[in-house]
Amino acid sequence: MKCLVAGMLCILLVTSPQVLAQGTDDKQNFYIIRPNDTESDIIRKAANVVPTPRQLRWQQLELTAFFHIGVNTFTNREWGTGKEDPKIFNPSQLDARQWVRVAKEAGIKQVILTAKHHDGFCLWPTATTEHSVKNSPWKNGQGDVMREVVEACQEYGLGVGVYLSPWDMNSPVYGTDAYNDLFVAQLTELLTNYGQIDEVWFDGANGEGPNGKKQVYDFDRWYRHIRKLQPTATIAIMGPDVRWVGTETGYGRETEWSVVPADNLEQEAVAANSQQAVAFKPQGDMRGEVLGSREKIRNAKGLVWYPAETDVSIRPGWFYHPGEDDKVKSPEKLLDIYYSSVGRNGVLLLNIPPDTRGLIHESDVKALQGWAKLRQDTFARNFANGAKVKAAGRNKHALLDGKYDTHFTTKSAKDTTAIIELRLKGEQTFDVLMLQENISVGQRIEKFTFEYWKEGQWQKATEGTTVGYKRLLRFEPVTASKVRLRIASSRLNPTISEIGLYKNALSGANYSANKQE
Repeated sequence: MKCLVAGMLCILLVTSPQVLAQGTDDKQNFYIIRPNDTESDIIRKAANVVPTPRQLRWQQLELTAFFHIGVNTFTNREWGTGKEDPKIFNPSQLDARQWVRVAKEAGIKQVILTAKHHDGFCLWPTATTEHSVKNSPWKNGQGDVMREVVEACQEYGLGVGVYLSPWDMNSPVYGTDAYNDLFVAQLTELLTNYGQIDEVWFDGANGEGPNGKKQVYDFDRWYRHIRKLQPTATIAIMGPDVRWVGTETGYGRETEWSVVPADNLEQEAVAANSQQAVAFKPQGDMRGEVLGSREKIRNAKGLVWYPAETDVSIRPGWFYHPGEDDKVKSPEKLLDIYYSSVGRNGVLLLNIPPDTRGLIHESDVKALQGWAKLRQDTFARNFANGAKVKAAGRNKHALLDGKYDTHFTTKSAKDTTAIIELRLKGEQTFDVLMLQENISVGQRIEKFTFEYWKEGQWQKATEGTTVGYKRLLRFEPVTASKVRLRIASSRLNPTISEIGLYKNALSGANYSANKQE
């Protein structure tokens, strides 16, 4: 997966009506910044950039999973060569229902199968190459891993996605125009033969093929094809819907804006076509520390909703290796990653590689079960429930109604600050704050402080910058009967969908927000 860095630096999002849908009224998935726009105009536009329906659905998943399995599983390698004999692929106990069941029990909402990795070996009986499961001993060449995963997801009610590596070390036509045709044919098989596909995942891998050449990928054609065949599918992370957070540690940015700068490549064409055909690319390094601050968007030519996915493997490697059975991330480590990915306005993509039997290994299952229990124990009780809310604005009852699509906001777009005070039901002890913005309105909050009342004055428990879909902050345990959220800065009027106060199940443990591997 390390090939992501090179790929993301050269990503080009060429979009069309099928790729990037415009919103209605004053809320859009993108905005063009005009030369005469003032800073207040730019901030207003930034506040009104919103996700498409597919992006909102993806964000609300929170937890997704990767299943890396293929010839590398049997060669004990991370990257193949494309020269592997298909006969080495033989997961004699393969049980995709076990994979999906384990994922669901861990709270994961969608899974992605590596239908083809860089070695070019296909996990479905494709007509495009002989380098596939049809020439393996598994199920006497009659097996189809993709179908088994899709059927398991249908049974357990999970979304299903597909990873198709652009790089193909096996294909003799890689490095020629014919490869783009072959890739489209593979996409067609995967997106027409298995029912609804919810996500298509690309990385930027681009190395040499058997002929020593590198491929020029026709991403624009691929995007249009996906939109035609599976219009509700999210395209990540070399795609127009979702970007890579920039590391493979599972840790996102402390300041994560889903609204980021974009260069408009065809502004005259946009004006002529009433924004029906727009070409965008992200501006600058999409792995920077802060991507969407006022300083970053001030000189942008456009703004686009482009949220971050945070990926990590439960093991040191992405494919299964027997030597890593005792190196599976602990439930405590996975919880820390959860706070630092989902809790930082991201979606966590956790890789869980099946072993040579074709099963999720017992070590991984145990870690996932422990992780799920820690989250369940932590978030089972919201100590803010039943609190009396004091705030100047609209719909203050929405803060604690448990409904994401309702929200509190101030009375005017000019009210860019707010104070929300909660009088709890007696003294409560807590050490986790959860905040959510209603991102269907926009991402707006820039800075906030959370305080508690003690000894006749307000004391700071924690503070933060962006909120987005979800923000989770940990702090030293506090016992109080009155707390308040002070929003110090917002792009137009802020919105808060939900507030939560929780007690970390790891009693006495306060994991550092910067504790990374």
